[in-house]
Amino acid sequence: MPLNDHFIYTPPQQSLNILYEDDHLIVIDKPAGLLSVPGRLPEHQDSAYLRVLEKYPQAKVTHRLDMATSGILLFAKHRDAEVAMSKLFQARGVKKNYMALVQGCLSGQGSIEVPLITDWPNRPKQKVDFDIGKPAQTLYQQLDYNAEQDISRILLEPITGRSHQLRVHLAHIGHPITGDKLYHFDAAASALNRLALHASYLAFEHPLQGHHLALESDVPF
Repeated sequence: MPLNDHFIYTPPQQSLNILYEDDHLIVIDKPAGLLSVPGRLPEHQDSAYLRVLEKYPQAKVTHRLDMATSGILLFAKHRDAEVAMSKLFQARGVKKNYMALVQGCLSGQGSIEVPLITDWPNRPKQKVDFDIGKPAQTLYQQLDYNAEQDISRILLEPITGRSHQLRVHLAHIGHPITGDKLYHFDAAASALNRLALHASYLAFEHPLQGHHLALESDVPF
């Protein structure tokens, strides 16, 4: 994903927190501000993937989180595990939940189903496009509402996996994620000084060992 030319990358330097590990997979708790994979420029190389490669030189990427998003990120330790996990993701056999703080009172629960596509003149931004966008669906459920701050705590489940899907979908319905510098009308107003989006839950049947895995990460906001 291209980074803004004026962006200065200062990733957090703490050691990776490993949530789960076996002979085939390694799952980390990615901090906000760390790229999932290296960027194009030399100063954008530090990433979760390169840090995993230092310990496991054969490791492969299975999915990604936005740099500003924290939470559960899974890597395969070898090619066979990568292929198996890729098939599982494509078959939508992996359940993913995210926690977010969004602007306004987004009450109840529902489904957001609007097609998305890259906003090429404004990359890395994505946009809603009903003519040529790719289908995208996000389920949401309100957990709490802070009237004083006018912020809702929302549980999210992406059914599809489009780039920036959760961020664009929530902004589209008028409830952008707080601290979102790309899609929030006043990102600087967030007291957190970060995007309030965290990958909190990942569950699937282990493709090489057969048992059920359900991984959780504490929400840092």
